[in-house]
Amino acid sequence: MTLIIFLITIGVSIIAFSNHQLYQQMLFNPYMVKARNQYHRFLTSGLVHGDWIHLIINMLVFYSFGKNVEAYYQSAFGDQYIFNFLLLYIGSLVFSDIPSFMKHQNNPGFNSLGASGAVSATVFASIVFQPLSMIYIWGLLPLPAILLGVLYLVFSAYMAKKGQDNIDHDAHFYGAVYGFVFTILLQPSLGLHFLTKLGIL
Repeated sequence: MTLIIFLITIGVSIIAFSNHQLYQQMLFNPYMVKARNQYHRFLTSGLVHGDWIHLIINMLVFYSFGKNVEAYYQSAFGDQYIFNFLLLYIGSLVFSDIPSFMKHQNNPGFNSLGASGAVSATVFASIVFQPLSMIYIWGLLPLPAILLGVLYLVFSAYMAKKGQDNIDHDAHFYGAVYGFVFTILLQPSLGLHFLTKLGIL
């Protein structure tokens, strides 16, 4: 499923790069969602990206973590793992856009795009299973996943509050929260597993 999502997202993004009308119709624009009931934007915005760098980074991170999360889900949920993995990914696309919708629904000039919310959800789902696994920043600096996750949340919350760039940090923050909480809600014993891995229990 990770590979399928990976290929679909890359394919649609590449098509949208050269089709401005399609690109505009798929962006997450809260004003258009509210004014014209274009709720499809909650999903389609995750299939388009601002440029090649945006697309490549998102998909590299998603593919790297998605394969692991899919394996963890298969071990934890058995035959339900594909359905649950899709709920993780699709649900996070929608959930991560809700704060931006609430904040910008009367602002026709606000647009957001990319799979970052779902990518964040995938990364944080992996933290539930392996909170102490080492993640290498820029391939050089090793940090425990849980520490990187906390720093990521703090940074995203700070930048969302500051609001001085064109990045939807709210989507990053709430996508991450969704991925972590959703995974534990699927199987609450994973919460105990997480705490045990940290040495708290």
